Amino acid sequence: MSQSYNATLSGVRIAPRKARLVVDLVRGKQVQDALDAVRFLNKRGAPAVFKLISSAIANAQQSASVDVDSLVVSEAYVNEGPMLRRFIPRAKGSASGIRKTSSHITIKLSEV
Repeated sequence: MSQSYNATLSGVRIAPRKARLVVDLVRGKQVQDALDAVRFLNKRGAPAVFKLISSAIANAQQSASVDVDSLVVSEAYVNEGPMLRRFIPRAKGSASGIRKTSSHITIKLSEV
């Protein structure tokens, strides 16, 4: 059974729906291909996912002697984090709610 190496980023101030667009792009790819795909991607969540994949690679190198070229993004998912609730004034003295969502992003690497 192959070893799994994890990296988690909690409480990122980006909507989960937007972060999932980036995460879906890298799932199942070789690590170097995933880094190349995310490095030049023009999405707000791309820098966070890039750093997270780099962190997972560092975790793999730290815990065991692993060939980085044989690592694959086996799992990648985004969960909802805590939501900040704010209000904005509207006409006639009323108010509307604003929900500022956050995300928990998890990347798991495994050897081929």
